[in-house]
Amino acid sequence: MNRSSLRTYNSIKLIYLFVAKVFPIVKRELNEWRQKAREAPDARLCQQALESIRWKAFHCQGGSIYALYPGVPRVATIRFIVAYQTMSDYLDNLVDSLEVQDEKAFAQLHLAMQEALNPEADLSDYYLYYPYREDGGYLKNLVQTCQESLRNLPSYQTVQGEAIKLAELYSSLQTYKHLAVSEREGKMVDWITPHLAADSEITIWEFAAASGSTLGIFCLFSVAHDPKLSLKQVETISQTYFPWICGLHILLDYFIDLREDRETNQLNFVAYYENPEIVFERLQLFVDNSLKQAEHLEYAKFHQVVVQGLLAMYLSDEKSMDGEIQSIVKRVIEKCGIGVKLLYWVCRHLRKRKII
Repeated sequence: MNRSSLRTYNSIKLIYLFVAKVFPIVKRELNEWRQKAREAPDARLCQQALESIRWKAFHCQGGSIYALYPGVPRVATIRFIVAYQTMSDYLDNLVDSLEVQDEKAFAQLHLAMQEALNPEADLSDYYLYYPYREDGGYLKNLVQTCQESLRNLPSYQTVQGEAIKLAELYSSLQTYKHLAVSEREGKMVDWITPHLAADSEITIWEFAAASGSTLGIFCLFSVAHDPKLSLKQVETISQTYFPWICGLHILLDYFIDLREDRETNQLNFVAYYENPEIVFERLQLFVDNSLKQAEHLEYAKFHQVVVQGLLAMYLSDEKSMDGEIQSIVKRVIEKCGIGVKLLYWVCRHLRKRKII
């Protein structure tokens, strides 16, 4: 077996383990949170919690690839990832689905994302400025589950600063992008501009996209199991994931949602590209830089499979068959080579069987 064939075999083996060994544990964890969500006294909050699990379970499935990172305890890692991602999806529903457009309320809700990453933090009143609050302790339970997961990590102090920085970016994005149409764009530009150097390789909207991914946090959680983890390693991981792998993740998400977001007047970062050729070029830039930067990480092949898996997962989605973007989808898959092609067909098969 030549080197290319071996890489492809290992990628497919990882995806098999992912579906066969990780998905059942994710399902079990989600069922527990679903039961807790049903106990929320406020019917609106109960509904949003349940719908976030029903419609966004694939976020927890995807993020849980890090339960296969070498040396991590699988069940404990999935417990953290599912709790953190479920919290993220629930908060996304609260700022997007209940006709509330209050910047102060959104920022206060998203303190949960930051405090969940600080095992010493006292919990805030997350619903302080929000019109609904009786969730039966659901949101605080999610935060506390995450905090408990961090307490015994050998190197969590080494990654904590970077993890919270990513959570702060995520929180800012969610706060501003869900404001009224008349103010959301200006608020986002004002927030992002100070973060970008004049010679930045990425645009304002690509920075926004990268801010919307939780993958960097999940990666930092996983590597924190290594008692010998160095600050230099954390810095390299952060530079690889933000903006490249995180950016690719969310750009793909927005890419397949282009038509839907236009029809519902939702902010879509890919819509800021001037034409389809630029869309292809920028997606490919994020693919190339993600794979290249990953070469410098420990267990580089694992991170590269994550990148390939992102492409296969999103580009195999039914929405990617839309005529508006289908030609770009084909070009990206072709450009990325045999590994992504095979994972793409594996994902298509899994989707037909409703496994993902």
